Amino acid sequence: MIQKGAVNKDFVINPDFAPTLIDLGKGEVPKEMQGESIVPLLKGETPENWRKSMYYHYWQHLLHRDVTAHYGIRTPEFKLIYFYGLPLGQTEYDPVPPEWELFDLKKDPHENQNVYGDPAYAEIAKELKKEMLQLKAKYNDKDDQYQELQKVNAQYFWKYEL
Repeated sequence: MIQKGAVNKDFVINPDFAPTLIDLGKGEVPKEMQGESIVPLLKGETPENWRKSMYYHYWQHLLHRDVTAHYGIRTPEFKLIYFYGLPLGQTEYDPVPPEWELFDLKKDPHENQNVYGDPAYAEIAKELKKEMLQLKAKYNDKDDQYQELQKVNAQYFWKYEL
């Protein structure tokens, strides 16, 4: 099915694994599954409606590495990260102040220069925030059970006009 030497640069995420295995086994992928089968990608065919960005949520606040809890979105050109900095019962580490990072992956592929707050990237940051919220909703990643996160988001995320 996969052509020798084939390379695919489309976004694939962890939730795609189960639907792919079900599809390969000729089963019916349940509609409630979050991912998509990557069988078309394996065949070298990118569906017209394939994702153009990917969302992730990193819960392990300061656990195993020096990274605080955050949401992120990545496109081929940019990565936007919102470090909300709360353990939310996932770890015992103390909260840290929230912060944003935005990287222009074309100009800075190693993510050394945070351009969040640079006026030249204001519209891009705004669009990525909208996309992040849409993908959070799509994947049912709700914050309603964490009042402390809702308070931080009200001050550091939602206050910015979207």
